[in-house]
Amino acid sequence: MASVPQYFLLVLVFLDSHAAQPSCLPGCACSEESFGRTLKCVSISLGEIPRNLPEEFKQVRIENSPVFELPRGFFINMSTLEYLWLNFNKVTVIHLGALEHLSELKELRLEGNKLRSVPWTAFRATPLLRVLDLKHNRIDALPELALQFLVNLTYLDLSSNRLTVVSKNVFLNWPAYQKHRQSGHEAEILSSMVLALHDNPWLCDCRLRGLVQFIKSISLPVILVNPYLMCRGPLFKAGQLFHETELSVCTKPQISTPSANVSVQVGQNVTLRCLAQASPSPTIAWTYPLSTWREFDVLTSFTAEDATLSELVIPAAHLVDRGNYTCMASNSIGMSTVVISLRVQPAQALLAPHSLFSPSESSAYVDLRVVKQTVHGILLEWFAAADTPEKWFTLSIASDEALRKEVVHVGPGINTYTVDDLLPGTKYEVCLSLGGQPPRQGRCVVFVTGQDDGGLEGRERLLHTTVILCAVLLAVPVGAYAWAAQAPCSCRGCGQRWCLHRRNAPRCPLAVPEHRDDAYRDHTAVCEDGLRPGGAEREGDEQRAGEGDDL
Repeated sequence: MASVPQYFLLVLVFLDSHAAQPSCLPGCACSEESFGRTLKCVSISLGEIPRNLPEEFKQVRIENSPVFELPRGFFINMSTLEYLWLNFNKVTVIHLGALEHLSELKELRLEGNKLRSVPWTAFRATPLLRVLDLKHNRIDALPELALQFLVNLTYLDLSSNRLTVVSKNVFLNWPAYQKHRQSGHEAEILSSMVLALHDNPWLCDCRLRGLVQFIKSISLPVILVNPYLMCRGPLFKAGQLFHETELSVCTKPQISTPSANVSVQVGQNVTLRCLAQASPSPTIAWTYPLSTWREFDVLTSFTAEDATLSELVIPAAHLVDRGNYTCMASNSIGMSTVVISLRVQPAQALLAPHSLFSPSESSAYVDLRVVKQTVHGILLEWFAAADTPEKWFTLSIASDEALRKEVVHVGPGINTYTVDDLLPGTKYEVCLSLGGQPPRQGRCVVFVTGQDDGGLEGRERLLHTTVILCAVLLAVPVGAYAWAAQAPCSCRGCGQRWCLHRRNAPRCPLAVPEHRDDAYRDHTAVCEDGLRPGGAEREGDEQRAGEGDDL
């Protein structure tokens, strides 16, 4: 039996040894494992990895915690750390110098984070790294030299990411693979390397051809965690396994058209077509002179695995639609174009005896829009063209508050016009016509400014009225509302009742022309009298009007 002094000495030694152990982080657990001291922090609110962790830790596990980044210099005192597990956190960024001072690191596990990319050159500081686990992240690309500094890496898990296309050179440049291949021990390297690439949205086109051939050329069950890599796209390859698919080489688009010269009469529908053969599938776009103003539907279909058909549909062709239409196909290899010439001939049929429009009017084209809401009014923009000797247009502005009409004479081309000092609760109609002729349907814009004190209930009633009148509700300042409609809902249509019961007003709206066509600089504004204006001006916020969106 030990004497009392000897027992007391043993107690002192035990207490001294425990006193020498460093304290653990609050909420974490520290333990001694066979390979050294371990720090384990699970489901705690760290926010970031604690700075200046003690050097004696061999393994650090921080999991299921809100850690958002790996900043530079956080492991400055942990040069002996060998295992770093940061699984199921919210890491989105790894800074370039985050792994500095971790020269002894052997395992880095970052499963279940939110990484979109990895600074692969940061692994220059970890020459002993053998295991790199990056599964269940959002990585969508791998550079060809991604693995060049991972000289001892034998386990790489990139499964369940967002990889679509990866070059085979990524793995041909893997130092461990190169080392065994050069020494003639390819069979040995296949049994000692583990690679996980499954559950990625692989896009099996020509760009993946090299990787598919690489996978087929080696003994996959030994290397791949899951050997059944599957194509997610394109449509012709979706669901196929790598071992089943055959991919062609990448080619520049070859584009053609059934007809390079197309002729139609005014009012006829016409469809322009181009066919592009390429791998990978090309992106096809159409360009033509009036693409900003005349937007047509484009239909795209795949006639074969490497053939794409694009159709530009022009309904009711107008004279202004004639010209050259360019179909452009492009992919990662190159670009090709084809030009289709469209001729639009005037209609030969005579007008009906009771037609409201003359031949010169029918040959004109006008596209009129409200493009912007200003502080006190709206900004109009239009494109006008005419194939007649009379190449001027009349812009008329009328309201139901004033039986007076403002008239501006403008030239063809693209023009803008500002209408200021709009009255609240007033309907306005803006029409653009050729010469002095009455406007046609489709050349008018009708809009109404809302009451300043409308409130939510008034807004709902206005919206209901807007639907009835085939109009579009515009965004407006607080307390004011506005709607606008194209000409089919003009005074001759469903808004006729408003035009028949006009109220007098003391003024007509002021207008300021802003024209882009330098050929026409003299724009005269005239207020034409109807009935003599009368009534008192409204008080309150008459300067505020409905705020308009593009029509």
